[in-house]
Amino acid sequence: MALSREQMAQRVARELKDGYYVNLGIGIPTLVANYVPDDIDVMLQSENGLLGMGAFPTEETIDADMINAGKQTVTARIGASIFDSSQSFAMIRGGHVDLTVLGAFEVDVEGNIASWMIPGKLVKGMGGAMDLVAGADNIIVTMTHASKDGESKLLSRCSLPLTGAGCIRKVLTDLAYLEIDNGAFILRERAPGVSVEEIIAKTAGKLIVPDDVVEMTF
Repeated sequence: MALSREQMAQRVARELKDGYYVNLGIGIPTLVANYVPDDIDVMLQSENGLLGMGAFPTEETIDADMINAGKQTVTARIGASIFDSSQSFAMIRGGHVDLTVLGAFEVDVEGNIASWMIPGKLVKGMGGAMDLVAGADNIIVTMTHASKDGESKLLSRCSLPLTGAGCIRKVLTDLAYLEIDNGAFILRERAPGVSVEEIIAKTAGKLIVPDDVVEMTF
């Protein structure tokens, strides 16, 4: 069975390490804030100017003025800082973010990412993704493995306009966790109940399947 959005966020949260400064993109990445392990301390950064983002608020704690980059209401943890977007992007461009979690439309075997526009559809703008992929060495992309039409999003070469080139090394989809190296996707983990054969069938780019592909547990 494919992972739910919440399970994808849980799996990404396992990549967090104590002391990390982490930027969460729009969509599935924002859910990671709800699954930070209790035994580590991380600071979540939002590109609109918040360092120290907490979990999503309850009805009792909601503050309509406290939002993330996707305009969702969030909370601020103890020790949080609020600043303008120029300072936020100085942090991002200066390489001060330890981990970036982004959504995408496509990723290819060369580590290219397309995440900001589909020709012919309304485009709000690239946002901060171009800066994030240029300023971070450690990026995890979260997305569905295939489109609603069943077309693979893990390609030999991206067909959509690129956000960044050669910058992605880790991809978590609803079917699998993969790494990108030497012009191929390497299957490291599969979702519970998902077969290696299904992942192969839904991966358009070159895929290497090791002998020891573990099944994720939750």
